Amino acid sequence: MTASAQGSPAAPPHTGISAPQPPSPAAAGRPVRSFLQSACRWLSVLVAMPVLVLSVFRAIPAEWPVLAVQLLSFTPWLTIPAAVAAALALLGRSRWLLAIAALLLGCQLFWLLPFDAARPAPASGADAAAGSVAGSVAAVDLTAMSINSEYGQADAAGIVQLVKDNSVGLLAIQEHTRALEERLTAEGLDLVLPHRVSDPTDDAAGSAVYSSYPLEPVGLIPDTPFRMPTVRLTAADGAATAVLEVTSVHTLPPVDVRVDQWRSDLRAIARLAERPGNRLLIGDFNATYDHAEFRELLATGGPDGPGLVDVGAASGSRLTPTWPMDGSLLPGIAIDHLVTTPGISSTGYQVRHVPGTDHAAVLASLAVPAG
Repeated sequence: MTASAQGSPAAPPHTGISAPQPPSPAAAGRPVRSFLQSACRWLSVLVAMPVLVLSVFRAIPAEWPVLAVQLLSFTPWLTIPAAVAAALALLGRSRWLLAIAALLLGCQLFWLLPFDAARPAPASGADAAAGSVAGSVAAVDLTAMSINSEYGQADAAGIVQLVKDNSVGLLAIQEHTRALEERLTAEGLDLVLPHRVSDPTDDAAGSAVYSSYPLEPVGLIPDTPFRMPTVRLTAADGAATAVLEVTSVHTLPPVDVRVDQWRSDLRAIARLAERPGNRLLIGDFNATYDHAEFRELLATGGPDGPGLVDVGAASGSRLTPTWPMDGSLLPGIAIDHLVTTPGISSTGYQVRHVPGTDHAAVLASLAVPAG
């Protein structure tokens, strides 16, 4: 008798169809990873595009339209979105996007440190000491300070305190008003800086230059809406005398149709560098180192040597913002400068807050060659 005859169950016939298996965790995660990588790639493109456009504006020295001029002021801040674009490209595993983002980031980092900035001669301390031994002084030291007072609203006590604390011998004020002048006098500025060339107004056009040394008016830069006076300062240190021509700078801001006047103002200031002698351009340029127009001004050659020196850039502080200082949500930028002829050395560059105005004060110690 067979097994089947004894009632044992027969084996089911083999059908060739296996039971469905559940997907592995790795396979289930692939669509999610693919979606996230794709999203990172698209986000990288979106973040990199404005950086790319502004990098073209920064790299090509052309007379760009007003919006590009304004956006160029914030070029140093492009380092942040450029780094974000590179990180997103890395997460998205896109080699070509990563290469583009890395190139953009490299450009921003290169522009952060202006290797083309003119550098001043070393500080005059050693030369002055050597000159003293020989019976003469190589240079006369002078601490200069500038402040845009925002329609004369700057705190007069704060200005005078900065002058006293830093032994300032030259003070240039933009947007100077009669009311501010009276408050400065009440705070005792005239006792510290008794020499003054002042032209106050009720709008943003006014200016003033205060000094501990005698001042002689030279004239105004022509065809500018804001008054930009040039004065001749004669500083003495013992038997040595240094002569410095100082221009209080306040260009028109590059907004709407006034961008052409802004360019005209900067060109007019640059022409001053063609004159011989020691020169200081100090004030509110309404321009940053990332504007080709400002770099062209610095590249202006004169009889005393090629190029001018932006004291802030030369000291490694060109990224320290000077505006806006009034709590605005705009990123800070450096539009207030001290610019000198190459023979003048500088030390101790500072940016200091003054209540009541949207600009910071900028100051530095200068060594003006005697002769």
